[in-house]
This record gives sequence, structure tokens and C-alpha cells, in this order.
Amino acid sequence: MSASDILKQFPDGTPIDDWFTDPSVPAAGKGKEYPVGEYGITDDGTVQTEKLQALIDRVSAEGGGTIVIAGGTCLSGALFFKQGVHLRLEADGVLKGSDDISDYPLCETRIEGESCLYFPALVNADGLDGFSITGEGTIDGNGMRFWRGFWLRRAWNPACTNKDEQRPRLVFVSNCSNVRFEGVTFQNSPFWTTHIYKCRRVKYLGCRMLSPHAPVGGPSTDAIDIDACSDVLIQNCFMAVNDDAVALKGGKGPWADTAPENGSNERIIIEDCEYGFCHGCLTFGSECVHSRNIIMRGIKVSTGYNFLWLKFRPDTPQCYEYVLAENITGKTANFLNINPWTQFYDTKGRTDLPVSRGENITIRNCRFECDTYFNVKADKAHYRLSGIRLENLDITAANLDFDASAADSLAVNNVRLTAKEEIEYPDSVTTI
Repeated sequence: MSASDILKQFPDGTPIDDWFTDPSVPAAGKGKEYPVGEYGITDDGTVQTEKLQALIDRVSAEGGGTIVIAGGTCLSGALFFKQGVHLRLEADGVLKGSDDISDYPLCETRIEGESCLYFPALVNADGLDGFSITGEGTIDGNGMRFWRGFWLRRAWNPACTNKDEQRPRLVFVSNCSNVRFEGVTFQNSPFWTTHIYKCRRVKYLGCRMLSPHAPVGGPSTDAIDIDACSDVLIQNCFMAVNDDAVALKGGKGPWADTAPENGSNERIIIEDCEYGFCHGCLTFGSECVHSRNIIMRGIKVSTGYNFLWLKFRPDTPQCYEYVLAENITGKTANFLNINPWTQFYDTKGRTDLPVSRGENITIRNCRFECDTYFNVKADKAHYRLSGIRLENLDITAANLDFDASAADSLAVNNVRLTAKEEIEYPDSVTTI
């Protein structure tokens, strides 16, 4: 099989659909434009939620179109988009989230592997076909007040969960198809930055996802959370956040693999992206039951904690399979991190949990500097690793320890290891 044929296939050998390389913009993203300034929506610093929601409802009633923020800052609480209504932010346009949690009314939503009563995001879309957020402008979560509240609560109660400090996400898109995020900067989210759940055919093109890790870190501000979705393309994006850049979700708990609200992630491609600081460039878990056919390629990483991170929860049946990471350069604390993840886990009394699996994982054609090359722990009572292939790697690391017994059928080919002193990284990772 030629190299060009390999590039056209997912790791399990199934063909990559032409949708992944089709550059066309769906017609649904066009239509009549509705500049917000023409509908009484101001940038005077007052919360404009009611006016913005009224405009969304009007555009929907009139057959659809695009709401345009051409300049200035629109301050808002939770907005709920409808079929045929799109959002475009011009270069000087900002949609900014209120930092008052009462502007985000409680609703049934999905968060941290559960469907539950919680707070919506600033931008919400459910059950839509063709929804898009485009332009060169910004969606800003205005997260500082929420971040300070979180760290204060964590200092008071180190066991508090992410949801205990009440805070919204920036964007939540659920049960949608043919979604397009293009050109926009998503920044300063109080919680997860963009979260897609049970969606099909989602493209992130040329976007930026940003949150600080110092002096006040934005806790749990994952750039992209993919939760039980299929056919997702993340291309030419820049991600620098105080948690995982791309995290694969899907459910948690001892019976998570049978619950209808959970599901698999399948056919995900992350390519030609750049990473600033993050905790994990590509993270499986911790709330994930199954991810298959995941490709990450052509990536540059400036600094972070983990390049490829597989979290195995002792309380959840999990399967991560057919993963390919290739043609990547960077600098992280850990190159490969596969370990148990026990934060807030609860077996709920189940004693017959099946053994989780990590299978058919290939990392090739990479050049990295790191503290630890192979941070992989065998825990065969809870998970088994097999079919791991490390090929054509140039690794410079302080810790070059390698445990071949950590996985069954572990293949190593043309791996060059160079020892060096420890690399300076930001303060040690804080579990959030």
C-alpha cells in the first residue's frame, strides 16, 4: 500500500470520506444579513440577552439568515439559536458573556459525561442542520470572575468538583449536523470553551481557542470537547488553554457503555494545527466510553504537559482504538501518558466491571523534547494495552525509561532517544 493510499484511510482501513476535504461552504450559512445595530442592540455595556434572543427568534420566523456583529461588544447571557439562524462576527465584533451566573438559566444539558440540570453555554444550538459561527471576530467568555471563584472554592474545599463553582461554557452544540466554526476566536471561557455533543459532520477551520494558565488560570477551559460525535475535522486551528486542547468525551460510570445518552466518537481528524500551552494536546477521557479512528497529524506544539494522553477510569468501561498520531513536532512534559484516572470516580457498587482496552495505537514520524518519554503504567486489572506501535521517532528526554511489558504486542522501530537535563515547564499540573 502506497503512502498516498494510507493518507486516504482511517487507521482501521476504512476510507476517509470526501467531506473531510470538501472546502465548499454550505448554502445554509448564507441568506439575509441582520446587523445587530439595526435592531436596537447596543454596545453600551448593558446585558443585551433579551434583544439578541428576540433577533434570533425573528430571523428564524422570517426563514433564516445570518446575525452579524460588525463592531463593538455585545454583552449577553445565554442565547439559543434556531434552525437557519447563523452568527457572523466581523474583525472588530465581540460577543461577550455576562459574568453573572443568573444570566444563564438552569436547563437540562450535558456536561462532564452526564445529562443533567446545569447551566447552558453563552451560545447554544440544539437539533439544527447547517449551523455556523464564522468571521474574524471574537466570542469572549469574560471568565475572570468565575476563575477566581473556582480557585477560591478549591482552596476552601480541595474536593470540590468542576460543577460546584457555577459557571457556563462558551459554546454548546448538541444533536446537530453539518456544523461549521470558521475563523473565529473563542476565548476566556468560564468553563469548557467549545463542546459538541451527539453531532455529525462538524468542521473547525482556522479558529483560535484561548485561555490563560497564569497568573490566574482558566480552570477546565478545554478548547474542544468532542462528546459522542462522528465525522469531525479540526484544521488550521490554534489552541492555547489551561486544560486539554482536544478532549474526547462520551460518558462515565459503571454502566456508561449501555446508557442511551452516551456514545462513541468516531472518525475524528485533527490536522495542521498549532498548540500553545495546554495540559493535553489530544486526551482520551476522562469521561469517554469509546473512541475509534482518531487521526492527529501535521501538528506543532510549543509547550504543554502531555502530547498523547489516555485516561483510564476504574469506574467506567472504556475502549480507545485505532489511533494515529504522525508528523508532529513539539515540546511537552510527557510524550506518551497512559495511566489510571481516579479523580471523583465512583463504581456505584458494581464489582464486575469489564476490563477496558487501548488498542492499535500508532505514533510515527515525530520529533519531541520532553521530560518523560514513556509514562505508561500497566494496570491489567483495569485496562489492557495492545498493538502500540512507535515508529520513526526522535525523542530528547530527561527520563528515557521504557517498559516493554506495559502493553501486549508493542512494536518499536527506528526510535532515536537522546538524554538531556530536565526541561523547564510551567508549575506542576493542578488536577482540575
